[in-house]
Order: sequence, then structure tokens, then C-alpha cells
Amino acid sequence: MSELPADVVTDILSRLPVETLLRFRCVSKPWCALIDSSDFIKFHLKRSIETKNNLSIVLGDVNGLYTINFEWLDEAVKLDSPIEFKDCEIEVSGSCNGLLCLSNIEQDIVLWNPSTRKCKKLPVAPIEFPRGFSILDTCPFIVYGFGHDVVNDEYKVVRMVQYYVQDNDSFDSEVKVYNLKSNSWRRIPDFPYYLCHDEVNGILAGGALHWVVRRKPKPATANLIAGFDIGTEEYRLVPQPEYENKKFLMNIGVLGECLCILCNYYLVGVDIWVMKEYGVKESWTKLFSVVQPSVTRSFWYVWPRPIAYSKSRREVLLALDYDGLFCLVPLGSNGGSDTRDFKEKEEEEEVTQQS
Repeated sequence: MSELPADVVTDILSRLPVETLLRFRCVSKPWCALIDSSDFIKFHLKRSIETKNNLSIVLGDVNGLYTINFEWLDEAVKLDSPIEFKDCEIEVSGSCNGLLCLSNIEQDIVLWNPSTRKCKKLPVAPIEFPRGFSILDTCPFIVYGFGHDVVNDEYKVVRMVQYYVQDNDSFDSEVKVYNLKSNSWRRIPDFPYYLCHDEVNGILAGGALHWVVRRKPKPATANLIAGFDIGTEEYRLVPQPEYENKKFLMNIGVLGECLCILCNYYLVGVDIWVMKEYGVKESWTKLFSVVQPSVTRSFWYVWPRPIAYSKSRREVLLALDYDGLFCLVPLGSNGGSDTRDFKEKEEEEEVTQQS
């Protein structure tokens, strides 16, 4: 290997998983310097994203964190958690470029690389109650978001605290942004919308974090999708598709780096739409529909969630519940809309169930 050109060595090493690279740091000082260099790390990340290699799924519950190899989907391996938890679930508040943002009920926040086991605990950011609101008459809740500012090469964590006063149906918010380079929090303009789901963290797609919102808490008007641009730190509304039937509960997710909408029709099933070109209304495509199964809890209470495309992009890994039940959903021959009835196909399509 010492006789190979440097660019050839770099190309070979960039194709290896992180765990192997960590072992190869011991081969020689030049290799260690190469693998630790920021240019190589970015090159390796870029190649992994393009080839869909080195992918894994990380799950969290009251017992800790688990990882599942995406290619094999065979077993869940427990990870050594970098954050403390006491009879409460560790929450994966966001993921970006192989890094995880973890939080717990104590409001501890950690940025963690599960491959290298390196972590960074964020400094404490006190919550500032707005004027006219107090802990006695409000119901505050906290959501997070995590993403990468590509222009400035900066990782950011967003913490949104929203307050709701039931007596006068009013709400307020406090939004703070953490910058990894400066290791500090700062407050930005308040979020102008009411969060529909008080336990759902920001969905990263198109360089922005997204939440399902309304303009006011009551009445329960049509749901909107609000985005927070990680680079400009500005709020915006995202256009939605033209629905044939608007009587559904809405949630959002990400699939193949594209924003997706989950339309939940009570006791009927869920339609999953994908925005193939971010910000372009006409690019919304209904990817497939999932019929409500008879052997699991109603989708009204447990949302099926798209996780990722298979390497061939002919199937989608779908999480059917919060207990580790997954299935592979075959798409149409052109990658378009398909309807899957899990009443008859659950047993043959079940991939794994975490014990």
C-alpha cells in the first residue's frame, strides 16, 4: 500500500466503514493523519451518502439506545449511552451526517457520533418565561431540531419552548439556537405558529427543520407545515399537495432526504406523500398508501413512519409501531403510488421486532 499513489489510498479508504477506519489509524502515522483530516472526513461522508453505504438505524427506549444494520436488519445491538437516563426514554432529537442529537427528561442535550463514540454535551440554556406567562398558568413543552448549515459549515441545535394558556387560548414561544463552533446558545425571533404535536421534534429536509402547525390553538383549523431555514434562520410555510380528501390527521417525516407528509384517515389508513423537489408544490407525489391493519393498534394512536428507501429504491422500510415492528413496502414498478393491505401481508413482510 505504501507504493500506491496518495489519491488511490484515499479512494480505497473512503469506501470502508467507520469502525474499520478507526482500526486502520494504527497502521501508520500518515494513515492516522489522513483518516483524522477534515477533508477526508467530508469525502468519506459524501461517498457514504451517495452510495447509501454504512447506514444504520438507531432506536431509543426506556432501556437505552440500540442500533440495527440497515443492510441486514437482523438484530438490534445495544449501545453504550453517552447520556444519563433514569426510568425515562432517551430521545433521538435529530440526526444529520452520522451525528445524533440526544436529549432526556432532565433537558440534557448531547451531540454524539455513535461510530467513533465521541460526544459533546451542550451547555445549559435557561428557559425565559415571557411576560404575562408563569409556570402556574401555562403548559410549556419543549421540542428540538438538529441540522447542518451547509454555507457556513456549522452544526446547529434548535430548542423551541412553547407556552399555552388554556384560560384565554393564547400561546407564546421561546426559540434558542446552539452553534457548535462557538459552543453557545442565542435567542432568535419567536416562532409565530402553534405546534400541533407537542412531542415531535423538527424534521430535517431541504436545509430546514419542519413542524406541523396552526396559526392559533383553537379552533382546530387546517394544518400547515412551517419550516425553519438552518442557514438564514428564517421561518417559512411549505406548500402542500392538492388532497382529494382533507379529512385527516397530519404528520410529517423525511424519506430519502425529501420531506414527506403522512395523511392519517381514521380507521382507513395512511397516505404517504413525498416532495421530490423541495419548495415546489407541483413536485408532491403520493408514494403509497397503507391500509389500517386489524392486528395492531389503530394508526390514529400509532403512526406508521417511513424510515428509508432500500438500495434499489424499490422498497421503503416502514416502522409500523413504537415497539420495533418494521416491514418492507414494495413500490410500484416506476417507484410511484401503490396500496399495501397489511391485513394479509403482515407476516410475510415483517422484517424484525425488537424484543
